[in-house]
Amino acid sequence: MLTVGPVQENCFLVRRAGADRAVIVDPGEEAPRLLQAIEQWGVGLDAILLTHTHFDHVGAVAPVARATGAPVYCPELERGVLADIMRYVPWPGFGPFESYEADHLVAGGERLTLAGIDFDVRFTPGHSPGHVTYATADEDGVALFSGDVLFQQSIGRTDLPGGDHARLLQSIGELLDAYPDEATVYPGHMGITTLGAERHANPFLQALAR
Repeated sequence: MLTVGPVQENCFLVRRAGADRAVIVDPGEEAPRLLQAIEQWGVGLDAILLTHTHFDHVGAVAPVARATGAPVYCPELERGVLADIMRYVPWPGFGPFESYEADHLVAGGERLTLAGIDFDVRFTPGHSPGHVTYATADEDGVALFSGDVLFQQSIGRTDLPGGDHARLLQSIGELLDAYPDEATVYPGHMGITTLGAERHANPFLQALAR
């Protein structure tokens, strides 16, 4: 996990233990730092996976893709945002960010095999219209790269264009139903947590618990 940019977005570099191939999830900013981490790990990058296209999650996509040759997987409903990032930055003072035309689109329901890892793509809108979560499982358990759906003791904001609070809670409920409490949640902001910890103690999920 590398936390980048002024809004402290979590970018994840993911590989199997000892493997020489990896994927990166949500390269938000600080492209030189991300590329340095890839070099230090000594891995080739097989893909750039995007949970959604808010600027703090995609600001380094173009330079990382150009430097590594890795294809970009983008939520289908948000392809146009990635292709014109600055048009959708809601506040002054951020950027400039270089736009990018996605190489592959995902909508939920796909299974991707990248860097020797199987990722199930789940449609989890609410924070943004096309948001997806990438889920992977092995003998060590389940990992969920949840973007801005679920955080440690919090949930994604829904006051940006396309946000829908009720749909966000539905998306979280679907994750809670689909995966065990032991599943590790790797969120787009704040600390790593588990589904069980959030099910039992996240104040925003008490309605779901009832």
